[in-house]
Amino acid sequence: MKRMCILGAGSWGTAQSILLTQNGYNVVMWAGPEDDVDAIIINRENQRYLPGVKIPDSLVITRDMGDAVREANAVILAVPSQSVREVCLQLQDYIKSEMLLINTAKGLEISTGMRLSQVAEDVLGKSIRRRFAVLSGPSHAEEVARQMPTVVTVAAYYKDTAFMVQDIFMSPVFRVYTNPDVPGVELGAALKNVMALATGIVQGLQYGDNITAALMTRGLTEMTRMGSVMGGDSRTFTGLSGMGDLVVTCCSRHSRNRRAGELIGKGYSLEECLNTVGMVVEGAHTVRVLYHLANELDVDLPITRACYDILYNQVPPRKAVEGLMKRSKKHEIEEIVNDTGNW
Repeated sequence: MKRMCILGAGSWGTAQSILLTQNGYNVVMWAGPEDDVDAIIINRENQRYLPGVKIPDSLVITRDMGDAVREANAVILAVPSQSVREVCLQLQDYIKSEMLLINTAKGLEISTGMRLSQVAEDVLGKSIRRRFAVLSGPSHAEEVARQMPTVVTVAAYYKDTAFMVQDIFMSPVFRVYTNPDVPGVELGAALKNVMALATGIVQGLQYGDNITAALMTRGLTEMTRMGSVMGGDSRTFTGLSGMGDLVVTCCSRHSRNRRAGELIGKGYSLEECLNTVGMVVEGAHTVRVLYHLANELDVDLPITRACYDILYNQVPPRKAVEGLMKRSKKHEIEEIVNDTGNW
Protein backbone atom coordinates (compact mmCIF):
# COMPACT_ATOMS: atom_id res chain seq x y z
CA MET A 1 0.00 0.00 0.00
CA LYS A 2 1.40 3.39 -1.01
CA ARG A 3 1.85 6.34 1.32
CA MET A 4 0.49 9.81 0.64
CA CYS A 5 1.49 13.00 2.46
CA ILE A 6 -0.92 15.93 2.65
CA LEU A 7 0.64 19.25 3.67
CA GLY A 8 -2.13 21.34 5.21
CA ALA A 9 -4.90 20.54 7.70
CA GLY A 10 -7.50 23.05 6.59
CA SER A 11 -10.79 22.04 4.98
CA TRP A 12 -9.25 21.06 1.63
CA GLY A 13 -6.30 19.22 3.12
CA THR A 14 -8.60 17.32 5.45
CA ALA A 15 -11.03 16.45 2.67
CA GLN A 16 -8.25 15.13 0.44
CA SER A 17 -6.80 13.13 3.32
CA ILE A 18 -10.17 11.46 3.85
CA LEU A 19 -10.60 10.82 0.11
CA LEU A 20 -7.19 9.20 -0.29
CA THR A 21 -7.64 7.13 2.86
CA GLN A 22 -10.89 5.83 1.39
CA ASN A 23 -8.95 5.10 -1.82
CA GLY A 24 -6.82 2.66 0.19
CA TYR A 25 -3.65 4.68 0.81
CA ASN A 26 -1.71 5.18 4.02
CA VAL A 27 -2.18 8.92 4.53
CA VAL A 28 -0.26 11.31 6.79
CA MET A 29 -1.60 14.85 7.13
CA TRP A 30 0.84 17.54 8.26
CA ALA A 31 -0.66 20.42 10.22
CA GLY A 32 0.81 23.90 10.51
CA PRO A 33 1.27 25.85 13.73
CA GLU A 34 -2.16 27.50 13.35
CA ASP A 35 -4.01 24.14 13.34
CA ASP A 36 -5.25 22.51 16.54
CA VAL A 37 -3.71 19.08 16.01
CA ASP A 38 -4.49 17.75 19.48
CA ALA A 39 -8.21 18.51 19.12
CA ILE A 40 -8.34 16.92 15.66
CA ILE A 41 -6.63 13.75 16.92
CA ILE A 42 -8.78 13.46 20.05
CA ASN A 43 -12.09 14.21 18.34
CA ARG A 44 -11.23 12.57 14.97
CA GLU A 45 -12.91 15.62 13.47
CA ASN A 46 -11.69 18.96 12.13
CA GLN A 47 -14.30 20.95 14.04
CA ARG A 48 -13.01 24.32 12.85
CA TYR A 49 -13.03 23.62 9.11
CA LEU A 50 -15.15 20.49 8.51
CA PRO A 51 -17.51 20.04 11.46
CA GLY A 52 -19.53 16.85 11.40
CA VAL A 53 -17.13 14.90 9.15
CA LYS A 54 -15.43 11.91 10.76
CA ILE A 55 -11.70 11.50 10.15
CA PRO A 56 -10.75 7.82 9.63
CA ASP A 57 -8.85 6.27 12.53
CA SER A 58 -6.06 5.15 10.18
CA LEU A 59 -5.31 8.71 9.03
CA VAL A 60 -2.16 9.95 10.81
CA ILE A 61 -1.89 13.63 11.77
CA THR A 62 1.41 15.24 12.74
CA ARG A 63 3.22 18.55 13.15
CA ASP A 64 6.53 17.02 12.08
CA MET A 65 7.05 17.58 8.37
CA GLY A 66 9.94 15.14 8.25
CA ASP A 67 7.74 12.36 9.60
CA ALA A 68 4.93 13.32 7.23
CA VAL A 69 7.06 13.31 4.07
CA ARG A 70 9.26 10.32 4.90
CA GLU A 71 8.61 7.37 2.57
CA ALA A 72 5.75 9.19 0.80
CA ASN A 73 5.11 8.37 -2.84
CA ALA A 74 3.38 11.71 -3.37
CA VAL A 75 3.39 15.03 -1.48
CA ILE A 76 0.26 17.12 -1.85
CA LEU A 77 0.25 20.86 -1.19
CA ALA A 78 -3.06 21.90 0.38
CA VAL A 79 -2.06 25.15 2.06
CA PRO A 80 -3.21 28.71 1.22
CA SER A 81 -1.51 30.10 -1.88
CA GLN A 82 0.48 32.69 0.08
CA SER A 83 1.97 29.89 2.20
CA VAL A 84 3.21 27.76 -0.70
CA ARG A 85 6.69 29.31 -0.81
CA GLU A 86 7.22 28.98 2.95
CA VAL A 87 6.05 25.35 2.93
CA CYS A 88 8.24 24.52 -0.09
CA LEU A 89 11.23 26.02 1.72
CA GLN A 90 10.60 23.60 4.58
CA LEU A 91 9.85 20.76 2.18
CA GLN A 92 13.18 21.01 0.35
CA ASP A 93 14.92 19.35 3.29
CA TYR A 94 12.74 16.24 3.01
CA ILE A 95 11.40 15.73 -0.52
CA LYS A 96 13.18 13.09 -2.63
CA SER A 97 13.66 12.93 -6.37
CA GLU A 98 11.22 10.06 -6.84
CA MET A 99 8.33 11.75 -5.01
CA LEU A 100 5.45 13.37 -6.92
CA LEU A 101 4.57 16.94 -5.92
CA ILE A 102 0.90 17.77 -6.43
CA ASN A 103 -0.36 21.30 -5.85
CA THR A 104 -4.03 21.75 -4.96
CA ALA A 105 -3.86 25.38 -3.76
CA LYS A 106 -5.46 28.06 -5.95
CA GLY A 107 -4.00 31.54 -6.32
CA LEU A 108 -1.07 33.71 -7.37
CA GLU A 109 1.80 34.80 -5.14
CA ILE A 110 1.28 38.43 -4.14
CA SER A 111 4.93 39.46 -3.87
CA THR A 112 5.99 38.08 -7.27
CA GLY A 113 2.83 37.52 -9.34
CA MET A 114 4.05 33.95 -9.92
CA ARG A 115 1.82 30.97 -10.55
CA LEU A 116 2.23 28.38 -7.82
CA SER A 117 4.11 25.94 -10.06
CA GLN A 118 6.60 28.76 -10.66
CA VAL A 119 6.92 29.27 -6.91
CA ALA A 120 7.64 25.56 -6.47
CA GLU A 121 10.28 25.67 -9.22
CA ASP A 122 11.81 28.80 -7.75
CA VAL A 123 12.35 27.04 -4.42
CA LEU A 124 12.88 23.40 -5.42
CA GLY A 125 14.54 23.86 -8.82
CA LYS A 126 13.38 23.27 -12.39
CA SER A 127 13.88 19.52 -12.04
CA ILE A 128 10.63 19.45 -10.05
CA ARG A 129 8.74 19.85 -13.37
CA ARG A 130 9.30 16.20 -14.19
CA ARG A 131 7.13 15.08 -11.27
CA PHE A 132 4.93 18.14 -10.67
CA ALA A 133 1.17 18.27 -11.18
CA VAL A 134 -1.69 20.60 -10.30
CA LEU A 135 -5.16 19.36 -9.40
CA SER A 136 -8.06 21.77 -9.83
CA GLY A 137 -11.73 22.11 -10.68
CA PRO A 138 -15.11 22.52 -8.95
CA SER A 139 -14.35 20.72 -5.70
CA HIS A 140 -15.62 22.21 -2.46
CA ALA A 141 -14.05 20.41 0.48
CA GLU A 142 -17.40 20.17 2.28
CA GLU A 143 -18.74 17.94 -0.51
CA VAL A 144 -15.59 15.93 -1.26
CA ALA A 145 -15.26 15.01 2.41
CA ARG A 146 -18.85 13.71 2.38
CA GLN A 147 -18.22 11.57 -0.73
CA MET A 148 -20.47 13.63 -2.99
CA PRO A 149 -19.71 13.09 -6.71
CA THR A 150 -16.97 15.49 -7.85
CA VAL A 151 -15.15 15.94 -11.16
CA VAL A 152 -11.78 17.71 -11.51
CA THR A 153 -8.78 17.94 -13.82
CA VAL A 154 -5.08 17.32 -13.27
CA ALA A 155 -2.44 19.12 -15.33
CA ALA A 156 1.22 18.17 -15.63
CA TYR A 157 4.15 18.89 -17.94
CA TYR A 158 4.66 15.14 -18.49
CA LYS A 159 1.76 12.86 -19.35
CA ASP A 160 3.00 9.93 -17.27
CA THR A 161 2.95 12.21 -14.22
CA ALA A 162 -0.61 13.30 -15.04
CA PHE A 163 -1.70 9.67 -15.41
CA MET A 164 -0.13 8.68 -12.08
CA VAL A 165 -1.94 11.50 -10.27
CA GLN A 166 -5.16 10.61 -12.05
CA ASP A 167 -4.85 7.05 -10.76
CA ILE A 168 -4.13 8.22 -7.20
CA PHE A 169 -7.27 10.35 -6.91
CA MET A 170 -9.78 8.49 -9.09
CA SER A 171 -12.62 6.81 -7.22
CA PRO A 172 -16.31 6.03 -7.73
CA VAL A 173 -17.12 9.49 -6.32
CA PHE A 174 -14.10 11.48 -7.57
CA ARG A 175 -13.52 11.56 -11.34
CA VAL A 176 -10.27 13.03 -12.72
CA TYR A 177 -9.54 14.21 -16.25
CA THR A 178 -6.05 15.11 -17.52
CA ASN A 179 -4.80 18.27 -19.25
CA PRO A 180 -1.28 19.22 -20.49
CA ASP A 181 -1.90 22.96 -19.90
CA VAL A 182 -0.37 23.66 -16.47
CA PRO A 183 -0.47 27.48 -16.80
CA GLY A 184 -4.09 27.48 -17.97
CA VAL A 185 -5.32 25.18 -15.22
CA GLU A 186 -3.50 27.21 -12.56
CA LEU A 187 -4.74 30.53 -13.91
CA GLY A 188 -8.35 29.40 -14.20
CA ALA A 189 -8.24 28.29 -10.58
CA ALA A 190 -6.80 31.62 -9.44
CA LEU A 191 -8.72 34.11 -11.57
CA LYS A 192 -12.21 32.72 -10.95
CA ASN A 193 -11.92 33.76 -7.29
CA VAL A 194 -11.98 37.42 -8.34
CA MET A 195 -15.16 36.82 -10.33
CA ALA A 196 -16.73 35.07 -7.34
CA LEU A 197 -16.01 38.18 -5.27
CA ALA A 198 -17.71 40.29 -7.93
CA THR A 199 -20.83 38.12 -8.04
CA GLY A 200 -20.97 38.11 -4.27
CA ILE A 201 -20.82 41.92 -4.23
CA VAL A 202 -23.81 42.29 -6.56
CA GLN A 203 -25.71 39.72 -4.49
CA GLY A 204 -24.91 41.71 -1.38
CA LEU A 205 -26.28 44.77 -3.16
CA GLN A 206 -29.42 42.71 -3.95
CA TYR A 207 -29.08 43.37 -7.67
CA GLY A 208 -30.51 40.02 -8.66
CA ASP A 209 -29.79 37.19 -11.05
CA ASN A 210 -29.44 39.08 -14.34
CA ILE A 211 -26.30 40.94 -13.37
CA THR A 212 -24.94 37.85 -11.61
CA ALA A 213 -25.21 35.84 -14.82
CA ALA A 214 -23.65 38.70 -16.80
CA LEU A 215 -20.71 38.98 -14.40
CA MET A 216 -20.03 35.26 -14.62
CA THR A 217 -20.16 35.36 -18.43
CA ARG A 218 -18.03 38.46 -18.83
CA GLY A 219 -15.83 37.20 -16.00
CA LEU A 220 -15.03 34.10 -18.03
CA THR A 221 -14.09 36.41 -20.90
CA GLU A 222 -11.68 38.26 -18.60
CA MET A 223 -10.22 35.01 -17.31
CA THR A 224 -9.63 33.76 -20.86
CA ARG A 225 -8.19 37.08 -22.02
CA MET A 226 -5.73 37.41 -19.16
CA GLY A 227 -4.99 33.71 -18.91
CA SER A 228 -4.05 33.50 -22.59
CA VAL A 229 -1.67 36.44 -22.26
CA MET A 230 -0.07 34.74 -19.24
CA GLY A 231 0.59 31.51 -21.11
CA GLY A 232 -2.59 29.46 -20.80
CA ASP A 233 -4.48 27.82 -23.67
CA SER A 234 -7.80 29.62 -24.23
CA ARG A 235 -9.59 26.26 -24.52
CA THR A 236 -8.68 25.35 -20.94
CA PHE A 237 -10.84 28.18 -19.60
CA THR A 238 -13.99 26.52 -20.96
CA GLY A 239 -13.13 23.39 -18.95
CA LEU A 240 -13.34 22.24 -15.36
CA SER A 241 -10.63 24.51 -13.93
CA GLY A 242 -12.10 27.51 -15.75
CA MET A 243 -15.84 27.59 -16.32
CA GLY A 244 -16.47 24.66 -13.98
CA ASP A 245 -14.71 26.22 -11.02
CA LEU A 246 -16.14 29.63 -11.90
CA VAL A 247 -19.72 28.34 -11.71
CA VAL A 248 -19.31 26.57 -8.38
CA THR A 249 -17.35 29.40 -6.76
CA CYS A 250 -19.81 32.06 -7.87
CA CYS A 251 -22.95 30.10 -6.97
CA SER A 252 -22.23 27.81 -4.02
CA ARG A 253 -23.12 28.46 -0.41
CA HIS A 254 -19.73 26.90 0.44
CA SER A 255 -17.80 29.59 -1.47
CA ARG A 256 -15.68 31.82 0.77
CA ASN A 257 -15.09 34.28 -2.05
CA ARG A 258 -18.77 34.70 -2.84
CA ARG A 259 -19.54 35.04 0.88
CA ALA A 260 -16.84 37.68 1.24
CA GLY A 261 -18.25 39.57 -1.74
CA GLU A 262 -21.74 39.51 -0.25
CA LEU A 263 -20.43 41.07 2.95
CA ILE A 264 -18.59 43.78 1.00
CA GLY A 265 -21.80 44.51 -0.93
CA LYS A 266 -23.64 44.87 2.37
CA GLY A 267 -21.18 47.51 3.54
CA TYR A 268 -18.57 45.56 5.50
CA SER A 269 -14.97 46.74 5.28
CA LEU A 270 -12.43 44.29 3.86
CA GLU A 271 -11.01 43.67 7.34
CA GLU A 272 -14.46 43.07 8.83
CA CYS A 273 -15.31 40.79 5.93
CA LEU A 274 -12.18 38.62 6.32
CA ASN A 275 -12.69 38.35 10.08
CA THR A 276 -16.31 37.29 9.58
CA VAL A 277 -15.53 34.63 6.97
CA GLY A 278 -12.81 33.26 9.25
CA MET A 279 -10.95 31.41 6.50
CA VAL A 280 -8.59 32.45 3.70
CA VAL A 281 -10.34 34.40 0.93
CA GLU A 282 -7.98 33.86 -2.00
CA GLY A 283 -9.77 36.31 -4.28
CA ALA A 284 -8.90 39.24 -2.02
CA HIS A 285 -5.21 38.46 -2.62
CA THR A 286 -5.51 37.49 -6.29
CA VAL A 287 -7.29 40.71 -7.28
CA ARG A 288 -4.25 42.72 -6.14
CA VAL A 289 -1.85 40.64 -8.22
CA LEU A 290 -4.15 40.57 -11.22
CA TYR A 291 -4.77 44.33 -11.16
CA HIS A 292 -1.06 45.15 -11.27
CA LEU A 293 -0.26 42.45 -13.86
CA ALA A 294 -3.05 43.73 -16.10
CA ASN A 295 -1.59 47.24 -15.95
CA GLU A 296 1.90 45.94 -16.75
CA LEU A 297 0.69 43.77 -19.64
CA ASP A 298 -1.90 46.31 -20.89
CA VAL A 299 -4.82 43.89 -20.64
CA ASP A 300 -8.34 45.28 -20.20
CA LEU A 301 -9.98 43.70 -17.11
CA PRO A 302 -12.90 45.95 -16.11
CA ILE A 303 -14.46 43.58 -13.56
CA THR A 304 -11.11 42.98 -11.89
CA ARG A 305 -10.43 46.72 -11.82
CA ALA A 306 -13.83 47.39 -10.24
CA CYS A 307 -13.19 44.78 -7.55
CA TYR A 308 -9.78 46.24 -6.82
CA ASP A 309 -11.25 49.73 -6.52
CA ILE A 310 -13.90 48.49 -4.09
CA LEU A 311 -11.48 46.54 -1.91
CA TYR A 312 -8.41 48.78 -1.97
CA ASN A 313 -9.46 52.26 -3.16
CA GLN A 314 -12.62 52.44 -1.02
CA VAL A 315 -14.90 53.01 -4.04
CA PRO A 316 -18.52 52.33 -2.96
CA PRO A 317 -19.77 49.07 -4.52
CA ARG A 318 -22.81 50.72 -6.12
CA LYS A 319 -20.61 53.32 -7.78
CA ALA A 320 -18.25 50.63 -9.08
CA VAL A 321 -21.14 48.66 -10.60
CA GLU A 322 -22.52 51.85 -12.12
CA GLY A 323 -19.10 52.46 -13.68
CA LEU A 324 -19.17 49.00 -15.29
CA MET A 325 -22.64 49.61 -16.71
CA LYS A 326 -21.64 52.99 -18.18
CA ARG A 327 -18.54 51.81 -20.04
CA SER A 328 -18.33 52.72 -23.72
CA LYS A 329 -20.19 50.53 -26.23
CA LYS A 330 -18.47 47.26 -27.21
CA HIS A 331 -18.93 44.25 -29.44
CA GLU A 332 -19.55 41.15 -27.32
CA ILE A 333 -17.08 38.98 -29.24
CA GLU A 334 -14.49 41.10 -31.02
CA GLU A 335 -13.04 38.15 -32.93
CA ILE A 336 -16.32 37.53 -34.77
CA VAL A 337 -16.48 41.13 -35.92
CA ASN A 338 -12.83 41.13 -36.97
CA ASP A 339 -13.20 37.85 -38.86
CA THR A 340 -16.28 38.98 -40.79
CA GLY A 341 -14.64 42.14 -42.00
CA ASN A 342 -17.39 44.49 -43.19
CA TRP A 343 -20.15 43.47 -40.75
